[in-house]
Amino acid sequence: MTDLTLLFATAVEKRASDLHIISGYEPTVRILGRLIRIRNAGTLTGKETEALLSSILTDQQKSELQENRELDFGYQWNTYRFRVNYYYAQGGLAAAFRLIPKRIPTIDELHLPNAFHKFTQLSDGFILFTGPTGEGKSTTIASLLQEINISQEQHIVTIEDPIEYVFESGRSIISQRELHSDTYSLKRALRAVLREDPNVVLVGEMRDFDTISSALTIAETGHLVFSTLHTSSTHEAINRIIDVFPAAQQNQIRSQLASVLKAVVTQHLLPSSDGKSLVPAVEVLINNSAVSALIRDAKTHMIDNVIETSEEEDMILLEKNLAKLYQTGVIAKETALAAAQRKTLIKKFIG
Repeated sequence: MTDLTLLFATAVEKRASDLHIISGYEPTVRILGRLIRIRNAGTLTGKETEALLSSILTDQQKSELQENRELDFGYQWNTYRFRVNYYYAQGGLAAAFRLIPKRIPTIDELHLPNAFHKFTQLSDGFILFTGPTGEGKSTTIASLLQEINISQEQHIVTIEDPIEYVFESGRSIISQRELHSDTYSLKRALRAVLREDPNVVLVGEMRDFDTISSALTIAETGHLVFSTLHTSSTHEAINRIIDVFPAAQQNQIRSQLASVLKAVVTQHLLPSSDGKSLVPAVEVLINNSAVSALIRDAKTHMIDNVIETSEEEDMILLEKNLAKLYQTGVIAKETALAAAQRKTLIKKFIG
């Protein structure tokens, strides 16, 4: 059986984004989106996998894992940090380790639009990042919070499951709270945050009615709130928020969301044309008077038209961003076509 620390070292050496350990397979790393098996580690049996993964758990974590059959936590190895998920598959223990970069990259280093700098200058409101899992949303939000941290005197409170990036001291003060260790309930943590004198709040993920309701209320009371949601487009994210609420409350929520929303960003990570990196493709919705009216009037299906015709207000349509990345040689044409949500539009933009 291989040693877990050797697998961590391999993941770091190969600059992997993820390490997977599943019985019946060789340990596997994800590099630039591709899964590559670590052949010299050997295929793991169920007993080997159980022993390997149990070796880094505390007694409390072992108890939680047995009770819930899954476990999320952060793990520090040497100077590297992993976001970890343990789960059971066909009765056997398995794990996914996400390697968190040691340094938080800047907005410019991530090649994100200039509008993202403007997000850090806001004093209140709600900014939502959406897209499939593993598309860099957490890294993007960390870059925004870090820009606030180094340039402003703010109290930033994060509620995460688990903590991913650890922020170093800047001009701001930062309280990072991890579910299950610093707080036992996401609902209670969100209720308490308003008594902690925050300026900026990160809600790691909006999962349900209580989380979404609390995030909107925090934004409505004069705080800047960042959060994430798993949807594939900007207008779908708005619909998802509204649909969480009972029908009798939805008009009120539309009005509240139209008032507090500042922006919705959909993000995807795509392989570069040279195959050496992953680059972000984004759609950016800025909440202006037209967007607010569409949200209030339950006409979110028309938001795409506003995004397409409002580039001067920092809005970006995903297909236009994909076309630009292709035309500048950053991504291949096939990549742009595959990532597009509106197939007719992308063909119009790139031919």
